[in-house]
Amino acid sequence: MNNFLPETRPESAELEQFVAEANDALGGAHELKLYSGGSLGLPNTDTLRFLPKGAVEMSLMWANYLGRDAPALSSVVVQGTIGSIEEFEKAIPVVQEIYQEEFADWGVSSVGYVAIPMLMVSVFCGEEPVNTLEDLKSKKLRVWARDQVETFTRLGVSAQIIPQEELYVAMKTGVVDCALYPALYAHTISLQEVSKTASFLYPMASGPYVLGVATDRWEAADDAFKAAVTKAADDLWDRTNRYDDDLEREMQARKDLAAQGITWGEDFPEADRAQFVAAVTEVWAELAEEAGGNAVGYRERVLEALGR
Repeated sequence: MNNFLPETRPESAELEQFVAEANDALGGAHELKLYSGGSLGLPNTDTLRFLPKGAVEMSLMWANYLGRDAPALSSVVVQGTIGSIEEFEKAIPVVQEIYQEEFADWGVSSVGYVAIPMLMVSVFCGEEPVNTLEDLKSKKLRVWARDQVETFTRLGVSAQIIPQEELYVAMKTGVVDCALYPALYAHTISLQEVSKTASFLYPMASGPYVLGVATDRWEAADDAFKAAVTKAADDLWDRTNRYDDDLEREMQARKDLAAQGITWGEDFPEADRAQFVAAVTEVWAELAEEAGGNAVGYRERVLEALGR
């Protein structure tokens, strides 16, 4: 099983428990082995290429990384367009249905999910504090998805995609001045070592991670294997699909980072955040139109679930 997330991420610990529980149920008849932190050298953007071909039997997948091969996935949940847990919980069942349909077309079965917390995205900067869009216009900003590039470009900010495994060096060497990143996970890539300031910009709901298996492998597996994996995956989802303590965890993460040298500035103003939401909402519609195919329908299904 391929896991592109660092071993220090809480999701990786959850995946380790999933593997342990599945293996206990299998009793030695089969064994899952987890490889975390991209240690197999398989780019997360290539999952739809290497998984059906059998490079690994199972892999963690995140739809937002797969837009090059499956453009419609990029318009299912555009980060920043859902700003509350209440809305997010309405959307999740529809998002899961869409993922199952889309991945099936690629010969991949979705056998489980890992929920992502309702994250608070902040702007981390190497030197002077930045907490307005106007100040951000004079900086080079790291982002992780195309919709973010499009949104910040619309707002007059220079943004470029840099994978998280390259972010530390990019900040340290000045390739970028600032980086979008959730405070909750900043310590997992030692972002506090190359940043001095941070300010909150927007809340972010994301579609869940998917546990993908090549469909032909899954269909050929015996019933005992399927039952063990399905039960462990259901328990994994039940453990992670909880959002009650997200704000508390965020505040604790900020305190921990402050103790390591990060100065927390004022939040971006409400007016700036409203500008961001307006821009990303327009980008969501445009990306769906550009992707064509099922993309527009996917977006409409999510909007309907949200009651918009």
